[in-house]
Amino acid sequence: MTDEILQQEPAPIGPFFRFPDEATWLTAARNAGFMVTDEEGVEQLAAYTQDRAIDVVGTITRGGEYDENGDIIVPFTELDGWHINYQGVVPDGWDAYAVTPETPARVFM
Repeated sequence: MTDEILQQEPAPIGPFFRFPDEATWLTAARNAGFMVTDEEGVEQLAAYTQDRAIDVVGTITRGGEYDENGDIIVPFTELDGWHINYQGVVPDGWDAYAVTPETPARVFM
């Protein structure tokens, strides 16, 4: 049994999604039934369930530099979109937002 575990292929990375903005992502999550309301009436994402895992990356930045005081001395560059990593059955309509980054900023392991 140990040999079987060691010889298994790693889980595939992705899919990755880039929505135009956070509002579009939230609409897609609501339409997929991924948003729930808690006892206090606060809407939240049900990100980790038995059939899915959602990693909200959000805005991705590149570059930038801080000085020794923590102040930004070289501004960061924001990449376009609101980024999501996902595992599970892809909801209807999400294919339009699928991307295949050469070097993902963050992945599920």
